[in-house]
Amino acid sequence: MEGAVSFEAFRFGKRLKSMLRVDLRRMLRSRLFYITVACALLIPILMTVMMAMMDGSVSVDPQTGEETVMVGPENTWQNIGTLPGGPLGGDEIFALCNINMAFMGVAVFICLFISDDFRSGYAKNLFTVRARKGEYVISKTLVGFVCGALMLIAYLIGSMLGGAVAGLSFDLHGLTAGNLVMCLLAKIALMPVFVSIFVLVSVAAKQKAWLALCGSLGGGMLLFMTVSMITPLSATALHVALCPAGGVLFASGLGAISKAVLEKTALV
Repeated sequence: MEGAVSFEAFRFGKRLKSMLRVDLRRMLRSRLFYITVACALLIPILMTVMMAMMDGSVSVDPQTGEETVMVGPENTWQNIGTLPGGPLGGDEIFALCNINMAFMGVAVFICLFISDDFRSGYAKNLFTVRARKGEYVISKTLVGFVCGALMLIAYLIGSMLGGAVAGLSFDLHGLTAGNLVMCLLAKIALMPVFVSIFVLVSVAAKQKAWLALCGSLGGGMLLFMTVSMITPLSATALHVALCPAGGVLFASGLGAISKAVLEKTALV
């Protein structure tokens, strides 16, 4: 019939694409995003240089008179993981304060990014006119994954810059550049596990950013110590294959729970 008006269904794919486009634009215009990535770049530089400068310094316990000698890093890749048969200088600190901190650092971005949606009333308006709860959760998970991946890459670059400034060795102690690349890829593939946890806690806390941060950091710490075992510096293709599977499973399961939380609770 001529003159008839046809309406195109606003299907899931188009809703998700629209939601994701908005979130990516908001992320790229957000100071928070650039601050978190900049911190991931600068922290390994400052930490490596400062510890290298303190190498050999002696501190004395005023009560017992016991002397402690500060041992600084000897290898650039200590910021990334433990080298097989590598130097032990500063390993006690770098065992925790290494590239895996990016997994916890992305919690700050996600919690503040999502809480701002609820605090400003943007989320309530969004669910009314643009997207459904499922698309919202998927979009936030993907945006958090992008931020987390960039933080890991920035941390790797910062580690190499810090090692160069401090004059540390770049010897891989029998490993190859391929192991290093696969280690980074495995960590990036594992990021959705943590991102999905942070998104779940954030949509439950809504505008309470402090509660989202406390819950996310607490939940993330339950898995934090396993990251170095799952994504070692000696990573192989097997690690790269298994980590995405775990990331997809966690993102799907916790994403479904996040959607249920949004549907069962008030948006204020």
